[in-house]
Amino acid sequence: MTEPIDINIPVTETMLHWGRRPTYEMVERIDDGFPSDVSRWLIGAHTGTHVDAPSHFVKGGTTVDQLALESTVGPVRVLDLRGVEEEITAEDLVAAGAEGARRVLFKTRNSTDALTRNEKSPTWVGLGPTGARWLVDHGVLFAGNDYMTMEAPANTVEWPTHVILCNAGVVILENANLAEVEAGDYYMVCQPVPFEGREAAPAPTVLLRLPA
Repeated sequence: MTEPIDINIPVTETMLHWGRRPTYEMVERIDDGFPSDVSRWLIGAHTGTHVDAPSHFVKGGTTVDQLALESTVGPVRVLDLRGVEEEITAEDLVAAGAEGARRVLFKTRNSTDALTRNEKSPTWVGLGPTGARWLVDHGVLFAGNDYMTMEAPANTVEWPTHVILCNAGVVILENANLAEVEAGDYYMVCQPVPFEGREAAPAPTVLLRLPA
C-alpha cells in the first residue's frame, strides 16, 4: 500500500477564504485548569478543501449529506493543466488525457500561485463552460480544482460552469492542493462533513497512488 497523499489546505484564521475568514475561541483550556483543550470554530461551508453539492446552484438538488459515496470515493485522474492561462476548455481536457475518467482533479498553476496566497488573487485558472459540458457528456461524477472556486475568473457573474455541473449532479471539489501530486491515476477518498440539508461542506481528501 502506498503512502496516502494529503491534498487538503490547513484551516487557519489568516487563510485564503470566500466570504468571512474562519475564527475560533477556546471554550476550555488545560492552562485554565480544565482537563483538556476544547475549541469552537466559526467557519463557512465553503472553507478550505471542500465540496459543492448540486444544491449549491439547484433548488431542491442533492445536499452534501445525500451525496453518494460512488461520487467521492474511487479512482481519480489528476490532469496536468499547468499550461492553461485562465479557462480550461473541452480541448484542454482531451489533450490532458481526461477520456475515460469518471473522477478528475485539475492540477493548474494555482497550486503554486493563487492557492498559496491569503487573499483572493486577481487571476486564477478555472473550468470554462465548454469543459464543464464535456465532463457531463462523458459521464464524469466528480471534478476538483486547486483554487477556492471551480469557475474561471471571467465567469463569476452568471457562474455557468457551476450551473452546468450542479444541474448534472457532478460533485465539485475546491481548494485541493495538488502542488506535490503528479499527473496520473490514483484512488481517492473524499469525505465531506455531512451538514444536513446544506449545499457545501469541508471535505478532507486523500489520494493513494494506484499500482502500475
